[in-house]
Formats: sequence, structure tokens, C-alpha cells
Amino acid sequence: MRYPLINRYKGALLGALLGEVVAKDAEQQDELGSDISKIAVLVAKSLIELGKLDPENWLERHQTKSLHLDITDGVLPKAIIATLPVALFFHENTTNLRQNLLYMLQIWDDDPVVRDGTLAVGYAIAKSLTEKLYPHTIIPEIIAFIGETPTLLPQKFLKLNNLLAQRVGLETAQAEFSREEEPSNVIAMAFYCFLSTLEDLRLAVLRASHTDHTWRGEIGNLDFPTTSVITGALSGAYNSIVGIPVKWRALLCPTNLATGELTNFSQVLELADALVAVWSGVYDPALHLKKYQEDGCVRYEEQAQLCVFASPRVIRKAG
Repeated sequence: MRYPLINRYKGALLGALLGEVVAKDAEQQDELGSDISKIAVLVAKSLIELGKLDPENWLERHQTKSLHLDITDGVLPKAIIATLPVALFFHENTTNLRQNLLYMLQIWDDDPVVRDGTLAVGYAIAKSLTEKLYPHTIIPEIIAFIGETPTLLPQKFLKLNNLLAQRVGLETAQAEFSREEEPSNVIAMAFYCFLSTLEDLRLAVLRASHTDHTWRGEIGNLDFPTTSVITGALSGAYNSIVGIPVKWRALLCPTNLATGELTNFSQVLELADALVAVWSGVYDPALHLKKYQEDGCVRYEEQAQLCVFASPRVIRKAG
């Protein structure tokens, strides 16, 4: 195993949040909003406490936090971030992965573009976690996983595959995927940034958030913050937390964040540890779960010292 599973969990969650931070630092005007990281936290907490996916339980949590899930208000990044813990939790079986992602997406009335984008990202993350992501076959696999659909995403992915085979540069890819304002272009562009710099998370996210002002008129249809978030999640799952530069990790420290703006670095690490422990069966929420302050994170006793992971539900408490 190239990277421990726990490191890939942490990489995916932190990568997505860092994608948002980097996009904001790049002075993007279309901010995603602080709800995104909070949404991921609530979904992860629900999975940890229940040991299964329950959208109604998550919706109750979201309503108490007054988070916005409006179908017209940046729904694509919110849906992908909301389903990121789901993709992590059900990564070992693609059938269960698909079923649970679709179950979660009912919250957004099963919007076709949101559905296809979430399935694509979830599948790629699952393949990274099982160390079965192969650059030359991942695009056809994703198209097959999405299945029959009225959206343009499969066609965009076929175009992406050709661009990657031709090894085109960033500006060429941006020009290709900005000809019209189409959400599927954002997803394709995120996969381009990820797959064209597969081993370098930092470069992938920087490319995803890059906008040359001289090209701004031609690539204005691209949603760079959303592209950056998706790229961060994809590259984080593949390269794990090891691929995140130390300086970038500091961006999620509480001292570097506006009050209530984002989930911080330590909170994400705690959530990832607990999520993997529940997945493996080594964690008993009834015995270890303890809630911190309202804006805090799920915390558990003694889990920080646990380093044993297995297939889901294999490890069980004796007696």
C-alpha cells in the first residue's frame, strides 16, 4: 500500500477545503461560501454517530445550523462536498458507493448534472482509496459508472481524454471547456487539472484556480473556485495528506481563518480518524463519542492512539 487509508481520507477532506482557500486567495469573486466545509463536517458526524448514511438525520443537523442548500445557489460544489464523506465511507464497493451517493443526492431532487458530477468524483476518489486509479482507463470507467444520462458530461469526458492524450497545456484546456457556461465543463476541467498533474497536489490546485487576466474574457464561463475544490478533493485522495505542503496546512489553522469561516485543520483530522475507525469496525460511537462545543468537532477518547485498520466491520470489540 502506497499510503495508509487514513492518510488518503485526510488528504481528500483537507484537499477540498484547501481548494476553497486557494481559490479565495487567488481573488476569485464568486466565493463558494463558508457553508461548504460545515456541510462536510455535518455529513461526517452523522456517518460517525450512526455508522450508516441517513439523509434525514443529516438534514436535521443542517437545519439547526441554518445552512443553505438552495438548488440555485452553488449546488454543485455543495453536493460534491456533502457527498465526499459518503464516497470515503463506501469506497470499497462500487455498487454500494453508487447506491449511497444517489440516496444522498435526493436532497437536491436528483439534478442530472449534480448527479453525474458527484458520481464521477465519488468513483475517482474510491479508486484512489483502493489504489486502482489508472490514468489511461479512469475516464472510460467513470463514463461507464455514470451510465445512461441526458447530460453532456460523458461527451466532455471523451473530449478530456483526447486532450490528455495530446498533452495539451492549461490554456488550451481552459479555452476548450469555457466555450459555453455549462456545469459539466467545470467537472471536466477539474479532472484535467488532477490527471495532468497526477503526482503533484499543489500544482494541480494552483492550476485549477489559475486565471490569467489577459484570458479572462475568453475563460469567464469557467467557475474556478468550484474547479479548485473538486481538484483538491481528487488530488488529496490520490496523493494523501503527504502531498499537501506544510505551508498549505497552516492555511487551515484557526489563527489564519476568519471566525466561523472554515473548518480548521485539526477538526478535519479528528473527523477523518473517526470516520476510518467507524468504517473498519474498530470504533464504537456509543462508548467513545463525545460532542465538543457547538462549533467544534466530534472527538473520541483513545482513538488517536489506534493505528489498526481493516476491511469494513472486520475488527470488533471483544465480548
